[in-house]
Amino acid sequence: MNKITVKIDGMMCGMCESHVNDVVRRGFPVKKVTSSHAKGETVILTEEPINEADLRAAIDATGYRVLSMESAPYEKKGLFGSLKGSRR
Repeated sequence: MNKITVKIDGMMCGMCESHVNDVVRRGFPVKKVTSSHAKGETVILTEEPINEADLRAAIDATGYRVLSMESAPYEKKGLFGSLKGSRR
C-alpha cells in the first residue's frame, strides 16, 4: 500500500476538506483519503500508485493549490497490523 501526502494551500474549513476528499475519491482508486485544513494537507492511501500530474491537476481544478507531494510505502499500524506476517 502507498501513502501519498499532499500539501495544499487554500483549505480554510471542513467544507474545503470535503471538497478535496470528494475530488480525490471520484478521480482515483483510493482506499482512504483524509484532509486537514489546519495542517494544510491531504493524506491518501492507495494500493496502486497515482499519477502525480493527474492528482495535481484534479486538486488544482478545485481552486486549491498543491504545494508538494510525497509518496512512501505504507504499512498498517495498530493491534492487528503488528500481527500481520507473524503467524506461524
